[in-house]
Amino acid sequence: MRFDDESVDASELEDQRGGGGLGRGLAVGGGGAGILGVVIYLLVAVLGGGGSDSAGAPLSQPGGSESGDVAQRCNTAGAIDQYDDCFVLKAFNEINEVWGAQFARSGQTYTKPRLVYFSQAVRTGCGTASSQVGPFYCPPDRKVYIDLGFLDQLQRNFGAQGRYAQAYIVAHEVGHHLQTLTGTEARVRRAQQADPSQENPLSVQLELQADCYAGVWSTLANNAGNVTIGEADLDEALGAAQAVGDDRIQAQAGQVNPETWTHGSAQQRKDSFLTGYRGATLASCGTVPHA
Repeated sequence: MRFDDESVDASELEDQRGGGGLGRGLAVGGGGAGILGVVIYLLVAVLGGGGSDSAGAPLSQPGGSESGDVAQRCNTAGAIDQYDDCFVLKAFNEINEVWGAQFARSGQTYTKPRLVYFSQAVRTGCGTASSQVGPFYCPPDRKVYIDLGFLDQLQRNFGAQGRYAQAYIVAHEVGHHLQTLTGTEARVRRAQQADPSQENPLSVQLELQADCYAGVWSTLANNAGNVTIGEADLDEALGAAQAVGDDRIQAQAGQVNPETWTHGSAQQRKDSFLTGYRGATLASCGTVPHA
């Protein structure tokens, strides 16, 4: 994939990186729950181990060691291709630009989320989160949280290879932001509270719609010239969507149980992305909860 330009806007970035290594245990990530949160949860639940919080991990604080030079470094020639943090930030910029234009066309105002880079663990409006949760969106503070080290691990260990796989992950998390703006996230949480037996099925619906929104963005961005997407790029996105399917993840732990799914199967996630990619509208992704 290629962007229409190499300029990077860091105005919505909070760089809280600092320290190395992964924190212990799990943290709840709010409405977005993280594209990979289910990975660690399932491995811990099936195999045992880990803790219930991230007390063993130093917390990232605002103003990390790289916060002052991200914009300058990422706006140098070739930086987007060379550095993961520059690429993810650029993808984040383009995702927001496309959704801003799309909302404006329908007479609505799009409020951008913020992007937070952190390492080990971070305090959020949803509580304290460990790197092990993976990329996630927190509705109360309307921020997308990413530990880039874990993002690299995701690609190496779970088969989500390629730059467009990274863009899909960011677009999925911003898809949760769209659900917050449209009221979908709040409606789902109310439905889950009213009927706890539907908590997992409703979570799956929420996650699949975010996958669908990522597909919508892909087509809109390509049509608008923000990015150039080829067949190989599409394959990377589809491969990433399948790699984080609940059945694929559970199979690695040796026990597949659809009743515990929170994000959907590999096929469901692929199909949802393609639905958005082909439909190219928010409406093509349906409503949640489904009737």
